[in-house]
Amino acid sequence: MHPARLATLLLLAAPMLAQTSAAPQPWIARSDAFTKQLLDVSMKYSPEDASSEGLAEYDTKASVPTLANELAQRRDEEAVVTKLQSALATEKDENVAEDLQILLDAKHLGFRQQDYALAHQVGFNNATSYVYYGLQVLLDDQMPQSRREAAITRLKDYAGLTPGYQPLTAILLARTQEQMAKPGAIYPSHSDVDTGLTRNKAIVDGIAALFTKYKLTGWEEPFATLKKQLADYDAWERANILPKARTDFRLPPEQYALNFESFGIDIPPARIAEMAHKAFTDYQSQMVPLAAEIAKDHGWKSADYRDVIRELKKQQITGDAILPFYENRLHEIEKIIVAHQLVSLPDRPAIIRLGTAAESAQQPAPHMVPPPFLNNTGQRGVFVLPLNMPAGAGQAAAAKVDDYTFDAASWTLIAHEARPGHELQFDSMVEHGVSKARALYAFNSTNAEGWGLYAEYITLPYMSKEGQLISLQFRLLRAARAFLDPELQAGKIQPADAMKVLTQDVCFSVPFANQEVERYTFRMPGQANSYFYGFTRLLELRKEAETALGPKFSALRFHNFILAQGLLPPGLMKKAVEEHFIPEEKARS
Repeated sequence: MHPARLATLLLLAAPMLAQTSAAPQPWIARSDAFTKQLLDVSMKYSPEDASSEGLAEYDTKASVPTLANELAQRRDEEAVVTKLQSALATEKDENVAEDLQILLDAKHLGFRQQDYALAHQVGFNNATSYVYYGLQVLLDDQMPQSRREAAITRLKDYAGLTPGYQPLTAILLARTQEQMAKPGAIYPSHSDVDTGLTRNKAIVDGIAALFTKYKLTGWEEPFATLKKQLADYDAWERANILPKARTDFRLPPEQYALNFESFGIDIPPARIAEMAHKAFTDYQSQMVPLAAEIAKDHGWKSADYRDVIRELKKQQITGDAILPFYENRLHEIEKIIVAHQLVSLPDRPAIIRLGTAAESAQQPAPHMVPPPFLNNTGQRGVFVLPLNMPAGAGQAAAAKVDDYTFDAASWTLIAHEARPGHELQFDSMVEHGVSKARALYAFNSTNAEGWGLYAEYITLPYMSKEGQLISLQFRLLRAARAFLDPELQAGKIQPADAMKVLTQDVCFSVPFANQEVERYTFRMPGQANSYFYGFTRLLELRKEAETALGPKFSALRFHNFILAQGLLPPGLMKKAVEEHFIPEEKARS
């Protein structure tokens, strides 16, 4: 999933079933003209991203990630940044000025990350994942067949079979060697490389499965060529990178700080860990009486929340019954949203599907795949539910999980990923319009995942008792993430300690806990903190609005307003609530 594609909009004080698109405000057109200057550069060098945003003219092109092209893109972006800085100095419209600042902040952070990587890092350039992303954005259920056919051309590009292209694996090998030659180069962690290489076979098989699924022809020969190139490249990485890989998964402090900033967290790791420990204890205390009630209702001997969760997990939903069950639970939640006026809903259905083995290898957790934003022709976001965790290093086969496929778990997963969570963020943005700066460049995990966890929070009171307990279990997980991640990176604890917390105190399965520890140690260090932090900031903002408005506070209008701002960073969201929402609500008759 391309993170910059996350965005949202709902109409302020819209009817409970919004059915019409809002006319874009005049300032949005001016803002979008500035954003387009950056987008034009990005699409030129990253046609896969352009395809994911619905721009079909880029479908037969592929990135050429040479150092020369990376530096050329940097020069082009710096030229645009200079123009944007000049525009900001004279901009009078508050909204446009905020968007210009969003664009500048995003690019300056990106430049610092790029500078650090070029100066210090030997990256794990996983060619298989690179190829899968570029092809999967075209080989999708919501794509017209004509666009799927373009994947064959892109496949040939990656294999170096198109005039003007060299094999992607040759480019990435050269890039890796360039970085290896730099003094003091920092190698990726051994776990990162070993796990990625172990899972690549499932991803390669998944590529072939996609071409077969959509009944395309003429892909077999270039795929065979590329498959061998990928296997040879993986063998080179196993021989040349893995022996030099870091046995210590911890990131250098400077890199971890950059990660924190990129994920939208503006407090030190130690501070968020302190907050999370306190919240963890508080969430446990909320689970204790609820578990006791559930145990009494079911006649279970133990009322310990851990034992109650284990009992609930025994009631597994299997096979073909899983998807209909989730769809029915979604409809229940939609009725709750309408009945209790939690947020305005659109009139089109949400989409849920089960994940493939390749998707699980790429992203081994429930997630929402967003729709194209720039040129959407009817595509919608999709909630993907993986049922198997991919095999880890040293494991013979993928592991079964029991954390998603039981009744009580469906409540909070649907609330987070579908409604009233991410699905509204994604699809409402397409339907009602939001500036491209707020849709594509304001994104960070804090402002996106904070809403996802907040969506669970506002739905929890209306869940079954069992659903409430599991929702609190997932909230406990988010607090655990926010102290396990920084404490692992600080060396205060080891992966075995984190596994113990996740399996014994948070009560998740071993494969689920394993992919969590992978997230903290090498897949996305720092990102897992953003759920807890974004949720905390939203709760603070809601309490501020409730205090200021008293009986005039409307949860419906507050939630619609939050979503209508797009993915603003917490500071700008606070400013919008204080300067616009609260005064406007006070003025309502």
